[in-house]
Amino acid sequence: MLNLSSGTRIFVHTEITDMRKGFAGLSGIVREKLAADPTDGSLFIFINRRRDRMKLLHFVDGGFWLYYRLLEAGTFEVLDSVDGSAKLQIDATELSMLLSGVSLATSSKRRKRYAA
Repeated sequence: MLNLSSGTRIFVHTEITDMRKGFAGLSGIVREKLAADPTDGSLFIFINRRRDRMKLLHFVDGGFWLYYRLLEAGTFEVLDSVDGSAKLQIDATELSMLLSGVSLATSSKRRKRYAA
C-alpha cells in the first residue's frame, strides 16, 4: 500500500513513457526530462501511450519503490502542464482522484484551506 507523508511532492511526467523501463530508466527520465533528483523523496508518475498503465517511482529510506498499476478497463486521464513542460506537480488528493478515475480537468472548485 502506498502511504505518503504530507510533505511528499508528487510530479507527473506528462509525456508518453515506455513501460519497459525500470528503476534506472525512470530515474534517467526524472534527471533529464524533469530536471529533478529521483532520490529527494518525491513521487514521480509515468503513464504509457494507451493510458492503461501507470508506474510510480518513489525513493524512501535509502531505496527505490516502483509501483505498477494496470487497468483492466478504462484509461488514466491525460494530464498536461500549463507551460507545456514535461513536468506537472499535483497533490495527494489529485493523485487519489487520478488513481480512482475521477477527472481532474472538470470545473470542480476547491474550497480554501490553510497552508503552512
